[in-house]
Amino acid sequence: MEPLSDTQIIDAWQRNASPWKHAVRAGEIESRRLVTDQAVLDAVLACNPASVLDLGCGEGWLALALQQRGIDVTAVDVIAELVRAATDAGVIDARTLSYEEIAAGRLDVRADVVVCNFSLLGKESVDALLRATPTLLTPGGSLVVQTLHPLVACGDLPYVDGWRAGSWAGFGDAFSDAPPWYFRTLQTWIDLLRASGLLLREMREPLHPRTGKPASVIFRAQAAG
Repeated sequence: MEPLSDTQIIDAWQRNASPWKHAVRAGEIESRRLVTDQAVLDAVLACNPASVLDLGCGEGWLALALQQRGIDVTAVDVIAELVRAATDAGVIDARTLSYEEIAAGRLDVRADVVVCNFSLLGKESVDALLRATPTLLTPGGSLVVQTLHPLVACGDLPYVDGWRAGSWAGFGDAFSDAPPWYFRTLQTWIDLLRASGLLLREMREPLHPRTGKPASVIFRAQAAG
């Protein structure tokens, strides 16, 4: 069996782009509908940005919500079908680029906020992207990351970094071959931000109203110095 990797994440999302677009737009994902969509929107708006770079934008719901509030948004994703969906929905500036291309300097954009909403799933690609993030921020700008809360997402497995198999549990039959993801502890996330030249300024833990447990964790960081 082939080891889990960043490449498999992209392959799986290419296969599942269409059902994902439908699921998000139909409000089928309960945690997003009840908690996490509003949580990340609030975290970005709290920074009072004039410009936002949405990395891993998916079908573009967040970019569109920010754009409708008068914010200049550049939305980027590696999956061309999702970028087309974002454009069709009305996102003005949507581009197809990989994290590796961004890390190599292919994205000539600076923004007041760089936001990654449940889009930092891999290992090497994410490490490289975060190292490049300070070059994407305007002076005093913030990186906002929403991701699975490690203490909840860990489940019954050991609380150590490593690749995890994905799951579409709770989703419809249209989904197949769930993408793997790289699990990081809270300490590893904080260390990774620091190693990338970023300082953690705030951490939020939005609670799910039905379970009372964190539905996610949101980090806000700024370039050191």
